Amino acid sequence: MTDFTVHNHGSVVLLEPNTPQAEDWLNEHIGQDNGYQPRWPTALIEPRYVADVLSGAIEDGLTF
Repeated sequence: MTDFTVHNHGSVVLLEPNTPQAEDWLNEHIGQDNGYQPRWPTALIEPRYVADVLSGAIEDGLTF
């Protein structure tokens, strides 16, 4: 199983944690109070930020 599942819906990308480590990473690096996050712990991310977020998670050893 991968740590995250990425759902690209065009105008928004959902980053869904599949493991406790992924959820911890989201809490530390994005946070529930960072903008509009109605589906938390699945993070809503603007497409322009996705590459940086995914790169950061990969650098920390998480998988997609």
